[in-house]
Amino acid sequence: MEPAAPPALPCPVDDDDDFYWDAEAEAELQAIEAAYAAESAKRRRLPDWSKTPAAPAPAPVRPRPNPVPAAASASSPSWVLSPPTCQGSVKARYQQVSFSGKIVYCRTGAEVEKATREIVRKIESMKASGPVSLGFDLEWKPFPRRGEPPCKVALMQLCLDKTHCYLMHIIHSGVPPILKSLLEDSSSVKVGVCIDNDARKMFNDYEVHVQPLMDLSTVANVKLAGTYKRWSLAALTEMITCKELPKPGNIRMGNWESFVLSKKQLEYAATDAYISWYLYEVLRSLPDYTPDIETEVV
Repeated sequence: MEPAAPPALPCPVDDDDDFYWDAEAEAELQAIEAAYAAESAKRRRLPDWSKTPAAPAPAPVRPRPNPVPAAASASSPSWVLSPPTCQGSVKARYQQVSFSGKIVYCRTGAEVEKATREIVRKIESMKASGPVSLGFDLEWKPFPRRGEPPCKVALMQLCLDKTHCYLMHIIHSGVPPILKSLLEDSSSVKVGVCIDNDARKMFNDYEVHVQPLMDLSTVANVKLAGTYKRWSLAALTEMITCKELPKPGNIRMGNWESFVLSKKQLEYAATDAYISWYLYEVLRSLPDYTPDIETEVV
């Protein structure tokens, strides 16, 4: 509220006070107390916004869910809650995350071997400074023909830095021995969400024991406050980066056995492997979460 205009005559002021108590100050105090009492009575339940009248346009002040008495409404404090401007569930819109480095797409056995040798060289140069993490993900055609077994893994994505993501189209190239050795070697930890399922799928389809594994959901539950939950890659991305991981159904559920994958398929696949690597690097840099122990002060 605007400060009261100074009186015409000087008022006596006590040395310990820096304002003059008048009728206007008393009215403001009563308004604050009334609003606080109404808020305290309802603090354990949310107000029913559907019964709150909508604000008339173009009035600048929105209706309040906890109105104060009419006599004091002119002096209502600014912190009284106002209802939301829209009704229904509205999902916040985040900027979409995407991999901006180089996508190395391999279709033949020779191309897969060349890319794998490059990854091995990078791991050798990086492991001296600590454990090396390898973002790991798989894609396969979701709908087999009727009566046929589930489709084999079609694409493998590997990422260990911001600059390169390697996409191995193993449905066409197969799994060369050097790639099998990399996946089964302990020099790098393979990270991802629900990575146990992916590792099991690789063993069933290609007899490759992918190890060692680290599930991002497990790491997140150790590092982040809150109750234990099974994180999805999209939810964890929003939590850590405040960005949205795009999951368009026509791409995610598309034909990953195509002779040549589309640009959108490659970008989608590379982003999943990259964000798995990135989230693991962020999470492992955080201290483990320890709930505060409340102590009673006597």
